[in-house]
Amino acid sequence: MDTSQSPSALRALPAEYRDRLMRAAQEVSFTPGTRLFEEGGRADRFWIIRTGGVELDMHVPGRRAAVIENLGHNELVGWSWLFGPHVWHLGAGAMTPVRAWEFDAEAVRSMCREDPVLGNAVSQWVGEVLAHRLRAARTRLLDLYAPYGAGAGI
Repeated sequence: MDTSQSPSALRALPAEYRDRLMRAAQEVSFTPGTRLFEEGGRADRFWIIRTGGVELDMHVPGRRAAVIENLGHNELVGWSWLFGPHVWHLGAGAMTPVRAWEFDAEAVRSMCREDPVLGNAVSQWVGEVLAHRLRAARTRLLDLYAPYGAGAGI
């Protein structure tokens, strides 16, 4: 794989670590409607989107799944693979044709255990994505379910 074309999603990592991760990547594609993972399933891989769009959703009892966020070019899909118990906290599906780089979670976790500096960099990167996703989920759920005007005092 040409590591000079590392996705900007990995720019938070030093170049040597970006290159190491990209050597572990494989190219995959998904058709619209394909589920990448389901909430509660085993988180054994993650992706960086090259083209297309992925929808993150959350199961809501008695209702349709709530769409939390739409992801696109160069965005990370999946963070649950890094943190035990390695179970997806959301669901994800392809909205459009998707091309992505796919990473085996155990292989990346192993690299992180073998090189604590890499592990720290990956944890920081994924942690920043996680913080953003939690803010997006909170905002989206307030938009969907809070009484009108309730967000002003929250």
